[in-house]
Amino acid sequence: MNVLVTGAGGFIGRALVDRLLSSGVPGARPGAQSRLVLVDLRLTDAPSDPRILAIEGDFADERVLHEALRPGIDLVFHLASVPGGRAEQDFDLGLRVNLHGTIALLDAVRRDGRCPRFVFASTIGVYGVPLPDRVDEHTLPEPTMSYGAQKLIGEILLTDYSRRGFIDGCAVRLPGIVARPPAETGMLSAFLSDAVRTLSAGKPFTFPVAADGRSWWMSRSCAVDNLLHAATLDAGLLQSKRVWLLPVLHASMQDVVRAIARVHGDEVLGMVSYEPNPALQAQFASYPPLHCQQSIAAGFRHDGTLEALVQRALE
Repeated sequence: MNVLVTGAGGFIGRALVDRLLSSGVPGARPGAQSRLVLVDLRLTDAPSDPRILAIEGDFADERVLHEALRPGIDLVFHLASVPGGRAEQDFDLGLRVNLHGTIALLDAVRRDGRCPRFVFASTIGVYGVPLPDRVDEHTLPEPTMSYGAQKLIGEILLTDYSRRGFIDGCAVRLPGIVARPPAETGMLSAFLSDAVRTLSAGKPFTFPVAADGRSWWMSRSCAVDNLLHAATLDAGLLQSKRVWLLPVLHASMQDVVRAIARVHGDEVLGMVSYEPNPALQAQFASYPPLHCQQSIAAGFRHDGTLEALVQRALE
């Protein structure tokens, strides 16, 4: 089985590739040789493994797409994107990568004619702000940032390409994933990762939102679990539902701080302060309960407990 991973050099992409190499490709026949085709602008940290074909470049570039699809792709994980904050600051870049790039990839896969399972990393950003008092599988998306709008269009295209038999698509709406490394990622929600990583290291941290501000939390390991589950989701379930809202842990900043303290020691409790920023509070710390019973019944999962989230976030 041949697998294409776009955004393979990113935070989630690296963990997904490591899991594919260590645990095997989901759905592959026992003993079958699998090939991983990795695409990203830079792949300097790509594992050295004979099963990997690493291609550096823009995933939407015609040359890159030709080389990536040449082995014959059976499974696609489309993770590449320009994140929310950066897509909002640079409209043309976000449009080119998040929308036009996704269209180019979908169309190249369509022309290839193999109808692969196509797992698309979408976002809870499709819902916009302010959120209603409850979010569930019937909540209508109303994006209020370009990133969410571009991802929502990607979901619609994935559904239509699946209807036509070009791909076998499955989109998952990812929440903010922790704990991302301290880098200029363009993610406005980066403070969620910074908090877990900094406090776990025994260093002070100031939240830019209120202590009782609530968000939706998921570790990188859990995100990978759900992406892999999407790759093997029963085709019968996908006939009626192509886009899936993922179960999350719904918790306040203070809840997470207490969980970090239970894992790393009570001294953490004295290292926290709060200086709320109204814009960040509205965008990332005013989340209502999330209910997705269909997704849970289909086998998607959250981290289980906040303590597990804290431990898995640093893996």
